[in-house]
This record gives sequence, structure tokens and C-alpha cells, in this order.
Amino acid sequence: MTTTAVAPLTTADAEALVTVAVEAAERAGVTVSVTVLDAGGHLLAFRRDDRAVLISGETSTRKAYTALQLNTPTADLVDAVQPGGLFHTLPTALDRPLLFIAGGVPVRRDGRLIGAVGVGGGAPEQDHGFATAAVESLA
Repeated sequence: MTTTAVAPLTTADAEALVTVAVEAAERAGVTVSVTVLDAGGHLLAFRRDDRAVLISGETSTRKAYTALQLNTPTADLVDAVQPGGLFHTLPTALDRPLLFIAGGVPVRRDGRLIGAVGVGGGAPEQDHGFATAAVESLA
């Protein structure tokens, strides 16, 4: 069995992701924080506008972390934490608790997970759109 290496998410990639997400938010008149993590969960890029709600920085990071750990957009996980949902009893006593609010999107290259983007500061649906626009721009 041969395995083809996939290029990792670079700092330049991460900075481009932040730029696209911020520009999309600015066009919508929203001030956001953006976090980009690599496949190991390490911070590659972060931006918090001074006009953004202070907690938006932590929110964007937790959204990215959740998307990375579960390898799925956080918008797809919202129902999973409701009573009777798949993750209703998932413990959150982790180093960084998971956050099941739209705005976290995995970044893939050649079908492989290479990182995640999290956006916080707007309505969850807006944050999801900004993060998705950023990820789609990397393709």
C-alpha cells in the first residue's frame, strides 16, 4: 500500500484563510475573530479586531478546535448536543472544551484533514459562512 503525502497547512495558508474570512465579514458589516489551527491543533494564525466582542477570540478558537477534533463543520453538530442527540452526554472536561455552535470548519487537502478555521463574532450562521468562504478559497 502506498501513501501519498499531503502538504500541511502552512502559515501562509493560515494567513490567507484569516484574510478571506475577515474580508467576507467586513462586506457583511460584521466584526469577527478568526482562528486557524493545523492538523495537530496548534495555532497557526489568529486575528481579533479590537471592535469585536472580547469573547469572540475564545469562541473562534473553540469552534476551530471542535471542527478539527470531530472532523466536521460545527454547524452540522448543533443538533447532536440536544437531548437525545449523539453527543448529548459528551464530556466537556477537556483541555479545551468543544463548542457546538456554527462557525468552525475543517480544512482538507486531497481529502485529508490538515487543519480547521473558526470564526466568532457574528451570528452563528454568519460565522459559518465566513469560515466556509475562507476554506473554499484555499482550493
